[in-house]
Amino acid sequence: MPLYLLFGGRKLRRLVAEKNRVSPQLPDDAIPAACADYSIARAITTGGGSPPVGGNALSLLKTGKEAYLALEKGILEAQHCIHITTFIIGNDEIGRRIVQLLAQRAKDGIQVRLLIDAVGCMFIFDSFFKSIREAGGEVQWFMPVLPFTSRSSANLRNHRKIAVFDQHTAIVGGHNIAKEYMGPEPYDKRWSDFGAQIEGPAAAMINDIFVADWCYASHQQPEDIPPPRVTGIEGDAELQVIASGPDVRGDPFYDGLLTMVQSADESIVIVTPYYIPDEVLQRSLIVKARAGRDVTLIIPAKSNHPITDFARKHHVRELRAAGVKVQLFTPGMLHSKATIVDDRIAIFGSANCDLRSLFVNFEIGVVVHTQPDVHAISEWAQSLLPSCTTAEPPQNQRFRRLSTLTEDISRMLAPLL
Repeated sequence: MPLYLLFGGRKLRRLVAEKNRVSPQLPDDAIPAACADYSIARAITTGGGSPPVGGNALSLLKTGKEAYLALEKGILEAQHCIHITTFIIGNDEIGRRIVQLLAQRAKDGIQVRLLIDAVGCMFIFDSFFKSIREAGGEVQWFMPVLPFTSRSSANLRNHRKIAVFDQHTAIVGGHNIAKEYMGPEPYDKRWSDFGAQIEGPAAAMINDIFVADWCYASHQQPEDIPPPRVTGIEGDAELQVIASGPDVRGDPFYDGLLTMVQSADESIVIVTPYYIPDEVLQRSLIVKARAGRDVTLIIPAKSNHPITDFARKHHVRELRAAGVKVQLFTPGMLHSKATIVDDRIAIFGSANCDLRSLFVNFEIGVVVHTQPDVHAISEWAQSLLPSCTTAEPPQNQRFRRLSTLTEDISRMLAPLL
């Protein structure tokens, strides 16, 4: 009971009501998607997600270098506004470089807004962003932990990674702004991550999500953010933007993921750094595998959080016993998040396949409904397999009881991981 009173529930009714005023809407000149999977699209929309929209250009960011160059280019070429949300910004050369660029663009008269999570950046001092503020830009901390802004502020974290330029071009994915995630030069300890650049109406909808988060953190009003919406037909991609978390009445990301899995006729590929699902998702994957579907789970052989590796063991054993192909990515940390079903629909974004991302955190996702773009994401996922092994992780029989106890404790703490 004391922990519940401290950390509270997982939905903030007042925030849901406030954000309904700035909920993502189809731009006036947007093209409704024509060939989206109706059942999946409807499950997401009725759960609080946005409807599918066409007319977008989608460019995959498959490496940390590609992500960094896209972010740097967007900042340098922005003409009106730069909106960035990140869970982590590193006190390293990458973090300092991006802060320097944002300060320079603010001096140029560009409206710069940087939103950072108070827990993800807890070891970064406010003075780190002094140059942005002095140049006329704005920086806000999302839900400071001390002092508590609400009884849920310590537990509900903004895990979204968003960069939007001129409300027209957006970057979404798993990359934080730090050396481990991105950079212009190779780095032997860089994690494998995934994201995409979106141009068109869907980017404007992603900007609406940023504005809602920004207004909540800054106590500004939506009408205080005046840059004009710039949209238009940029490509053929049909995309569905999902904001999921305490600020949404339902769980649209989870609903979409579960509907995708349960609708699979041939194959399911899940790429995630942490695998701690709820029982429904776990059983759905097991049933699909037993029914003869080709189910593949790609996870890091060793993640950056050992406790999550212990917590996943029980789930992974169940999947293997059911016939799921569990692939362990060996070159380093795999931080990518994507799911592809039947090579016809895909979802990617900031959410891991764990309880915290699916039900607690503020997350963002994008469902891809167009076949060429889904095929490109599928090819990227397949490219990971040569770097994976299917071998069982070694177990030390001497400490088997201790390992089992640690695994059980990790599973018990899974909702907080």
